[in-house]
Amino acid sequence: MRILHTMLRVGDLQRSIDFYTRILGMKLLRQSENPEYQYTLAFVGYGEEQDEAVIELTYNWGVSEYDMGSAFGHIAIEAQDIYATCDAIRAAGGTITREPGPVKGGTTEIAFVVDPDGYKIELINQKHAGLGLGG
Repeated sequence: MRILHTMLRVGDLQRSIDFYTRILGMKLLRQSENPEYQYTLAFVGYGEEQDEAVIELTYNWGVSEYDMGSAFGHIAIEAQDIYATCDAIRAAGGTITREPGPVKGGTTEIAFVVDPDGYKIELINQKHAGLGLGG
């Protein structure tokens, strides 16, 4: 078994596609509409779905925002250099909510960015990805 995708409900599909492709550098892999049930799906990722996990952006027609609740935390993305990545995200109009640096109580270097719907995305420096707090 493997993880296929994570689904996020979004209030403006094109705005979200633009964020994940233009600001985070993902590719739009596929998009489909379901007129009967009034929703559109867009799948974005860094590689093809058969090779790695992707993000499914779900737009329910006519719904522009969602209550984030308190259960969802964040999506983590490995970056070769989070300092340069954050500079590029900021220059492209993205919002950094936690500047790059070591995690409290460890040496793993992280940063956080927020997408247009308020979902948090953690960036983890490649040399620390998968190693835990002290990697």
